[in-house]
Amino acid sequence: MRVNASLAYQQLQPDDILSAVESLGFECDGRLLALNSYENRVYRVGLTDEAPLVAKFYRPGRWPDEAIQEEHDFAEELAAHEIPVVPPLRLAGQTLHRHADFRFSVQPCHGGYAPALDNLDLLRQLGRLVGRIHQLGQRRSFTRRPSISLENFGANSAAFLLENDFVPAHLQTAYESLCEDLFKLITDCYARAGTTQPLRLHGDFHPGNVLVLEQRVHIVDLDDARMGPSVQDLWMFLSGDRGEQTPQLDELLGGYSEFAHFNTAELHLIEALRTLRMMHYAAWLARRWQDPAFKSAFPWFDTVRYWDEHVLSLREQAAAMSEPPLEWLQ
Repeated sequence: MRVNASLAYQQLQPDDILSAVESLGFECDGRLLALNSYENRVYRVGLTDEAPLVAKFYRPGRWPDEAIQEEHDFAEELAAHEIPVVPPLRLAGQTLHRHADFRFSVQPCHGGYAPALDNLDLLRQLGRLVGRIHQLGQRRSFTRRPSISLENFGANSAAFLLENDFVPAHLQTAYESLCEDLFKLITDCYARAGTTQPLRLHGDFHPGNVLVLEQRVHIVDLDDARMGPSVQDLWMFLSGDRGEQTPQLDELLGGYSEFAHFNTAELHLIEALRTLRMMHYAAWLARRWQDPAFKSAFPWFDTVRYWDEHVLSLREQAAAMSEPPLEWLQ
């Protein structure tokens, strides 16, 4: 890619998208629909006399080619075992393509809606799917993708925010002190969990990355696939208070355990992982703040009110990490 790849990416135009897709031999009919994605640019592209495709244009500097290929290979491996993920199309032996300044992939378009988390039958089905993913995920490791860890998601995130003055001056001392407390609590959570076996994960498995249509489920967006503990792909489907989450967890793990063993000690990690995700999310927005699309989509970020609320939420997480974990009733 040329040195202006980031600028070209920010200024990606419809003609660029259509030309890239047509470079693979498809005939576009001119219809484009931007899909809900900010890290990458993702579009539904209409084709002449064929079902539409989804074209995904990768953010420069986000992942090296080898890491993207690991994601593609993992998706293909899962699909080959009839797990309903949506892998990129392999065309002329390749899944990652280039056109002008852009790296991109294409995949079939699947419609659907996010799952209702109060549907316990669906949660059991999702648990089965995660169990099947992890059954394959534990067979080998990613070598080009980082792990979910206190350093990657916590310490590095806090350092970036402080070093680049995103945390308002009146909150910096309190934020630094809070981070020290949080890191100790997260370390304690991991200690209570004991030895965990990291495996290949979806990594960002939440309701928005599941499509449900006529009782059929498809899993999308493995862009954040990483190594980590199995509970990472489960906890984001829990919602409500403790009383509501307990039966949800029971259904998820009931389905999961049909295909893979779940180490119940990992339940100590749920609030630690939630805390790390919150810190990582704030730093993700900060790292992308020079992209005009982020300033348009997240106008509340980089305001005093946001940081006041963020610090308050992290203090609540400190309390949550000190409470007993959820229990699996089995």
